[in-house]
Amino acid sequence: MEVIYWLADNVFGTPAILLGFIVLAGLLLQKKTASQRISGTFKAIIGFLIISVGADIIVSALVVFEPLWKEVFNLSEEPLGDFMGQNVFNAEYGSAVTLAMTLGFLINVLLARFTRFKYIYLTGHMMFWTTTIFAGIAVHAAGNVSSGRLVIFLALIMGIYWTLQPALTQPFMRKIVGNDAIALGHTSASVALLAALAGKVAGNQENDAEKIKLPKGLEFLRDSNVITALTMGLLFLIGAIIISLKDTPGAQELVASAGSQHFIVYTIIQSFTFTAGIAVVLMGVRMFIGEMVPAFKGIATKLVPGARPALDCPVVFPYAPNAVILGFLGSFAGALVWLVILGNTVGYIFVPTMIVLFFHSATAGVFGNVTGGVRGALIGGFITSTVVAWGQFVTVKLLLSDTIPDTAMWAADSDMFIIGPVIRLLAKLFL
Repeated sequence: MEVIYWLADNVFGTPAILLGFIVLAGLLLQKKTASQRISGTFKAIIGFLIISVGADIIVSALVVFEPLWKEVFNLSEEPLGDFMGQNVFNAEYGSAVTLAMTLGFLINVLLARFTRFKYIYLTGHMMFWTTTIFAGIAVHAAGNVSSGRLVIFLALIMGIYWTLQPALTQPFMRKIVGNDAIALGHTSASVALLAALAGKVAGNQENDAEKIKLPKGLEFLRDSNVITALTMGLLFLIGAIIISLKDTPGAQELVASAGSQHFIVYTIIQSFTFTAGIAVVLMGVRMFIGEMVPAFKGIATKLVPGARPALDCPVVFPYAPNAVILGFLGSFAGALVWLVILGNTVGYIFVPTMIVLFFHSATAGVFGNVTGGVRGALIGGFITSTVVAWGQFVTVKLLLSDTIPDTAMWAADSDMFIIGPVIRLLAKLFL
């Protein structure tokens, strides 16, 4: 058991190491030279870490963006009452979650080996958080449950989910990438799938976001870095101007966070920081995929014939960078709509989690664009904000109200919101 826990923490809990081992295994199975094994393994790890660094840069900018717009709309965190909380939950159920995640991954590999669903889920951090949220829902639904039963319950669910989720999105993933080499392994799969289906119905595939025709004087907008900086710069600037005119404690605290720099200049720099983060992620994706896909062929041919790696959502960003921004714009507009509607209908203060909204709506934007062009990308973003807004309300109030609702407000994702009620039903039946 100690060995299993160590592996779970240091291998599965460290995605760069997990993926590095997988690349190394693939190269060993292909009997590559020592030089090729070292080069491929190191470059895959470095590429993945570049993606992580880029994601951290994006998050650092969104950490400014989120409170900025919360203050614009006078939002505050809603008291959640008495609940267990993440720290207490980890102390009591952390071992069960870790073991369930490990066994669930082994079930995923076995299903990929012996069924027609040839997908191996490799997004380690999402594996942990999904298992944690589902564990919280199961404990909330079933009450006191033994660790053994909880582990078996979660391992079976996670193994099946990690196998089927990439299979459901693969028909559209194939269109985006242009081949069958990689799959999507991320908790944004539900909104990506909904976006692609909605794009088919309500979009226009001919109006591809990546082929937007622009007047000669605006050709600079063809550069995805430029359009990202302009879009985010505008959103940051509008929020900063509104904050500068307010005289509330929250506004004063935000202005003070800029230090000696003028607050508007500070926020504009954050918009460029966000853009830099996107550029870093895209560079890391290209480097990582360049090593992962050839190496994975060794695993696919030797251990799990025909297997495809299911990877984190940024792998789709380079294929439609304009759609990434359109998806985020659609979700940002939707978040503003839903925070007003939720507040005035069910009395819930929806706190838009911009980190979740960005990564999920960007993915949905790419999927919506492949079937419905610009309109499909925008619809995909709006669908994302709808799922996140109402999903947060249901999950926080009904599914996790006495375990980890705090975690649902910042770590729960689209798939967790949609599948959560099913987990609750299954837990009541079998735990």
